[in-house]
Amino acid sequence: MAGGTLEIHGQHKLAWTQLTQTVPAGGLPKGTYSWDSANGSGGRGIHVHVIDEISGAVEDWQRFDTHLDESHSRNLASFIEQIPSGRVVALQVEDSAVKNLEATAMEKMRELGSVEVDALEFRDPWVFVGVKGDPSRAVEQRIPYFDKETTRTAAITATFDAFFGSFDVTVTSGWLEGSERCTISVEGAGGEYVINLKDDVSSWQPGDHIVLASTDYNMEQAEEFQLLPCQECSRHQVKITGQIKYSHFGEISDEVDLRGEVGLLTRNIKFQGEVEDSCYGDNFCQYFDYDTYGGHLKILPGFKNVHLSGIEFTRMGQQVLGSYPVHFHMAGDVDEVGGYSRPTYVRELSIHHCFSRCVTIHGTHGLLVQDTVGYDTLGHCFFLEDGVEQRNVLDHNLGLVTRAGTLLPTDRDDNMCRTMRDAVYGDYIPKNIECRAISTFWIAHPNNVLTNNAAAGSPHSGIWYIFHREPTGPSAGTLPRYQAERTPLGRCYNNRVHSNGIDGFKIDWGVKTTPASAKSPQEFLSRSPARYQPHQNADLLQPRVPAIVEGLIAFKNWDGGAWIRGGDIWFDKCAFVDNGKGLTLASEGHFPNDEGSSQQVWNSIFIGESENVGTASGSSVWGMGGVKAVERSLPQATDFPLRGFEVYDGPVLAESCTFKNFAAATEYNRWSSAIAFKLKNNWQTATKSNLTGIKYENVQTRAFFGGKDLPWFQANDKDGDKTSIFHDVDGSTSGYPDSYVVAQGNYLVRNPGCVEKAEWRGFVCSGNYAQLFIHAEQPANLVMSMIRDEYPDQPLTLQGPRSQRASGKQKYQPAVMLEKSYTIHWDGRAPAQIIIYPINFDSGDWLRLGLCYPPGTIFRVTYQLEKREPYAIVHDEEINPVSSLAAVEGGDGKMFYFEESTGLLFLKVRAHYDREGHNYCSYVGCERIVISATMTSDAVSDCTAAAYPKYSLTPTETVPMPSFLSMVNDCTGCGAPEPIVSDDNVKYLEVTILSTGKEEMSLGHRPFIEIDGVRFDDRSRGFLMVVVDALTGVVTHQVAFNTNSQPDADAAMANFTRNDIPQNSIVLITTRFNWSRYAQECIIALKEIGVQEPLHADFGDNFAMVGFKGTVWPSWIQQVNLPSGQGPAQIYNKIPLMG
Repeated sequence: MAGGTLEIHGQHKLAWTQLTQTVPAGGLPKGTYSWDSANGSGGRGIHVHVIDEISGAVEDWQRFDTHLDESHSRNLASFIEQIPSGRVVALQVEDSAVKNLEATAMEKMRELGSVEVDALEFRDPWVFVGVKGDPSRAVEQRIPYFDKETTRTAAITATFDAFFGSFDVTVTSGWLEGSERCTISVEGAGGEYVINLKDDVSSWQPGDHIVLASTDYNMEQAEEFQLLPCQECSRHQVKITGQIKYSHFGEISDEVDLRGEVGLLTRNIKFQGEVEDSCYGDNFCQYFDYDTYGGHLKILPGFKNVHLSGIEFTRMGQQVLGSYPVHFHMAGDVDEVGGYSRPTYVRELSIHHCFSRCVTIHGTHGLLVQDTVGYDTLGHCFFLEDGVEQRNVLDHNLGLVTRAGTLLPTDRDDNMCRTMRDAVYGDYIPKNIECRAISTFWIAHPNNVLTNNAAAGSPHSGIWYIFHREPTGPSAGTLPRYQAERTPLGRCYNNRVHSNGIDGFKIDWGVKTTPASAKSPQEFLSRSPARYQPHQNADLLQPRVPAIVEGLIAFKNWDGGAWIRGGDIWFDKCAFVDNGKGLTLASEGHFPNDEGSSQQVWNSIFIGESENVGTASGSSVWGMGGVKAVERSLPQATDFPLRGFEVYDGPVLAESCTFKNFAAATEYNRWSSAIAFKLKNNWQTATKSNLTGIKYENVQTRAFFGGKDLPWFQANDKDGDKTSIFHDVDGSTSGYPDSYVVAQGNYLVRNPGCVEKAEWRGFVCSGNYAQLFIHAEQPANLVMSMIRDEYPDQPLTLQGPRSQRASGKQKYQPAVMLEKSYTIHWDGRAPAQIIIYPINFDSGDWLRLGLCYPPGTIFRVTYQLEKREPYAIVHDEEINPVSSLAAVEGGDGKMFYFEESTGLLFLKVRAHYDREGHNYCSYVGCERIVISATMTSDAVSDCTAAAYPKYSLTPTETVPMPSFLSMVNDCTGCGAPEPIVSDDNVKYLEVTILSTGKEEMSLGHRPFIEIDGVRFDDRSRGFLMVVVDALTGVVTHQVAFNTNSQPDADAAMANFTRNDIPQNSIVLITTRFNWSRYAQECIIALKEIGVQEPLHADFGDNFAMVGFKGTVWPSWIQQVNLPSGQGPAQIYNKIPLMG
């Protein structure tokens, strides 16, 4: 439309919210369970599954080969005997079980309620489900065996009414295509479930459709449900119908908001495209088996007013450029800048099951996109197109299940990338890296506002800031070249990214802005390198303007929580949880593109393994955790090393950050750590990368350098792998302040006082450190060997990051200790030209260097100053030879000495000017020494044998190793100062519980429960229970039960727990003296609020608990149960309220 007014406004409804309680798979608190012997975990005999009657959770599974010998049969009898009364027991035969099935086992199965066990014969399929102690509830089926091909399958389903709702146990035993097979599943049977939500959702009505976002690595775990009438629901609850396949996490856990999103799909005004039953014609049917040719709404320039709200768009968009569900096309300034007194907006839209994007902002500035849900669409969802779009505000939008499309190279998956070649030059076949960029929020210019958004599932990234070197499409020529790459970042605050196939959040790369050609055959707008350098007025000669990313929460991303590359990019109050890698900050593998810049993270939380364990049935990788012995979903592979913060390039700085729950699972060959380094790193690591104020909670391995014998690290022998280093400024990581943590095999930076950290595969050292950048050419394919004179038998070999070609220039980038002497050798004839840069040297810093050359070499050596921006050599000074090494050592760095006897050219590499801030070089430019060598011999330039032992030295410390600080294990004032949550209104209940047994009482301890500073206690010998409303934090009950001297207190407490505690209640329990004397039924009742068995209830034991009465057991449930004399039992917990 052009020149008109478009005002369409549907009924106001809340667009999306978050869970305040986990929605478990199957509606069961521990989720569903399934097992199939065909998956390789079966075996001949009788399989026994023991199922908790309250939660439906499988507690145990054993197999007994009663066909093989009688010992297995006796073990089966003993196993059934020890199963607690009330448990659900499922039995099934795989193959055969009767040959050595003896009388005791048969009797135990009769006691469970089996009748058919007496008739069981060779290879008969048989299944049984019963309740221990109640044989009347048994159901079973046996089918006679005929042969492997014709024998049918025995199958039964038993339904059990339990505290958390009904659940079905389905068991099979039989023969399939000639092979034995057994299965069992435990699933919720109700089909209805009430979910708890953060916001008032009374605007949602029965019949509306909602979508629950995945809270696992796989975005396909998003699920749609229809709402049912619900008289009992509060304004923060709705009832859904349908089977819940996956768990949807709904908690603030470990002080990070990991609550899954819930989006509304239904609106009372609907735009729906008309589509055919299947794909047809030339609509890319090789990629889609459904019709992708829907409707579209396009807003053209010159309109009077456009405001859209409360509208549903479905089956809209086309795999045709320019045809999108909602498309602002070249509309220009649509806010006050464009003369609109009512700035243009789209609000509360539901865009789902569409065929090309969600909202496209093309050549349009100042648009507000707010409270919009984009679900299950093709191509970048919220899309800025030409690289010029600015001042747009994207606030509180939810995008999820963003799928690959065909329109642009960056929309495509790998198959599309390789097979769509009409726009490449000639017969060029695109590489996957030229596509592989599909993202939910595609931000092609940094000068836009992103606040309060959630990107909950894309094959690649959730939010991606990407750059056009120059504007493209109809916007070509409207901005100067490089303007987008150098413009400061608009506000980026309180966004969430999770369940993405590669990275959650990204600032890096660009798109190709030139047509395909013989020289550059890639398609126009394919993925291409770019570097972000934010400066005032987009001018590199003006001050840098840090890009601040605040409040980002990145979790369950398959590779990285966030990857950024560029100039000053700083993260504040962010969280990185359950990612393959939490955060990677990159500048450049060599000189930073933006001189003096740094990448930083402060006040943030990193978690390796959260309480959100995921769902087995929807996970491509499922294995045992390293922190807890609990199976969980994992990124990439069961042996993938989880890493919190990657030290890379530099300088990077981490300050006041907390790392939690990182542990290597060595039995699964998974080497996880809080601090790590980029795998297979060819490039430099800055010696000025600093960590300070770091707090570690439940972290087994704080830092890890890898090893060649470990998965994913491969040979671990790239240059960057060998030279990894970081500065532990205050000792909060290593315990040694002002120390440097270095890789194991790098003797260039070692000294005799270094402390080995074997579990880190590294050392903690003292000293003054810097780097050398050594550029070599003619040839550029040599391996450089560098030796410190104090460790002549420990050379460090570097091969450079570039492919081994004789032409061009190679770069060697060792970290070095200052005020030491080194020699350099080659595996071929020395390069004809070498440039040596002292990097991160301060004025007066120096080291001595000897470079190997053939005898008779003639040198021209110059000292230069190189300006990086704009590039220029601003000083060029000849360096003169001297007649002795002593003269070099006593000089100012502007002289050299060639020792013919050893073949060593000696230099004193010294800085003459100070650096400023994070600059690698001095304020007047990069100092460098240029060596041009004319050689008459092609002999290998390895002078090691002549240099040593002549120049061998005894290792010494230049800086004494500091004393160890015990504060490293309890760093006061370290770590993130506050929780990372998406909602500033979250309230917490601060709880302290002390429980005392007989021995503890004699020592003067007294039990109590304290809530937000208010203390509750009671002198009764037994239980004290305090019940708190989990929404408001108001205490609703305070009750004592004297189970020491009053027999009827047992039944009273059981009845109170089962019937009087309201739903959604926090239950706090302490005990005094001997509470166990009459406590029997009440302990069983406590299972409903999450007590874990076995519970030690001997005379005088200590027991404290934080439980929950509701439809699920939150991860913060906690109990401490200690024998008398080992207490008191103490709990401190900070519980987020649901309201």
